[in-house]
Amino acid sequence: MQPLATEIAVAVIGAGAMGSGIAQVAAQAGHRVLLLDQREGAARAGREGIARQLQRRVDKGKMPQAALDALLDRIQPVNTLDELAEAGLVIEAIVENLDIKRSLLTELEGVCTADTILATNTSSLSVTALGAHLAHPERLVGMHFFNPAPLMALVEVIKGLATSDQVADCIYATAAQWGKKPVTATSTPGFIVNRVARPFYAESLRLLQEQTADCATLDAIVREAGGFRMGPFELTDLIGHDVNYAVTSSVFNAYYQDPRFLPSLVQQELVEAGRLGRKSGRGFYDYADGAHQPEPATVATVSATADTLIVEGDPGPLAPLVNRLRDCGLTVIERDGPGRLRFGDAVLALTDGRMATERAAAEACANLILLDLAFDYASASRLAVAAAAQASAQAVNDACALLQTAGLAVSQVADRPGLVVMRTVATLANEAADAVLHGVASVSDIDLAMKAGLNYPQGPLRWCDQLGTSRVHQVLTHLQQSYGEDRYRPALLLRNNHFAERGFYS
Repeated sequence: MQPLATEIAVAVIGAGAMGSGIAQVAAQAGHRVLLLDQREGAARAGREGIARQLQRRVDKGKMPQAALDALLDRIQPVNTLDELAEAGLVIEAIVENLDIKRSLLTELEGVCTADTILATNTSSLSVTALGAHLAHPERLVGMHFFNPAPLMALVEVIKGLATSDQVADCIYATAAQWGKKPVTATSTPGFIVNRVARPFYAESLRLLQEQTADCATLDAIVREAGGFRMGPFELTDLIGHDVNYAVTSSVFNAYYQDPRFLPSLVQQELVEAGRLGRKSGRGFYDYADGAHQPEPATVATVSATADTLIVEGDPGPLAPLVNRLRDCGLTVIERDGPGRLRFGDAVLALTDGRMATERAAAEACANLILLDLAFDYASASRLAVAAAAQASAQAVNDACALLQTAGLAVSQVADRPGLVVMRTVATLANEAADAVLHGVASVSDIDLAMKAGLNYPQGPLRWCDQLGTSRVHQVLTHLQQSYGEDRYRPALLLRNNHFAERGFYS
């Protein structure tokens, strides 16, 4: 399908941060843009805001003045819906309210030509429901940009039940022509990103509630071991807890209170206290001038009592860590075994979703120290560990000394199922697999959405393949057994032999 021709005008309704950003994107792509807002003077203010922002690029020599002038000439503030009649595409970016959006879309049908595509930038409302009262719902499509629209690459193209394939394909091609990375999804609660991302916040919030570690430590582990751009607590502080909590609650209710999407009492309390994050000056962290910023808990440097690492069997995902230790000059001896590492008194293993204490008892290995997952053990700067209650102080010392030999900062957390990064990645992969099963989006589009929309270091399904589907399934099964909750039930595709043996990208 061909994208919208640049000579066709694009209308944007709503001149707030999102609407103005979308107008800028369309104008940069060469379209004449009609910008409308019901608030008097808001459309003109939106254009002026674009001018101020881009003038900084001009002043820094990153954009020619002539290019800015031409872009601004293509953005025309208008005052009435009737002035949008010539637009070939109308994108509404108004308040997230079903009735208000429905009313606007109905009015637009009376103004625009029969060929005009109507697009909604909704982040949470059903495109099917928005189009249900239209005479021609086949021309309504979701075009969900992420804020700030000029900078964020992802656009979710959402097909309602009645959306025609031609309309969806045209918007997909148009978004790509505008320099974005489009993905296609069906109109289900949360679409791709706002559904699949829920565990990223939910699991860390639960770990905090269970006193596994403090916010700064959990954030550092997720960043420095998991490779995520931001930790969950600093990210929700940036998003705003009112917004993040509302999205979680919306998805939870839309899925009939499925426990996978259960909102956090910790976050609810922040909202009730007005601690909404950066925009209110305080959330999980204090943003007042001069406020103390907490440091992550890090084990003090300890001395090793051994100089030889024994690798028992296939270390699996820990192989890059073994190579890193070998490169640091440690003597490595390999022998048969269950895939564990021995160093001094410590027996180290990658978490399989059980608590260290439980696993130590089951495997008759008192000095068991569990290691968390890292996105890249060769370059990670921090790693979380949890010790079995039976483990001796010397075993904990030796485990920390081993990791410090590799240059890793070590955060010892309370013994909880799945630790931090492994638990987060397994639950993200589980939700992504469930979305594939339900036909929400393709494997590749889900992974692209999570990388382009939220800057994940890896798509959750690609990550699942690298870890091994059977390993992810095992972690989830142990989490479910530990908590006795349906929240961690493994998705059907993770239990399917085809995916277990071949992965999602076979």
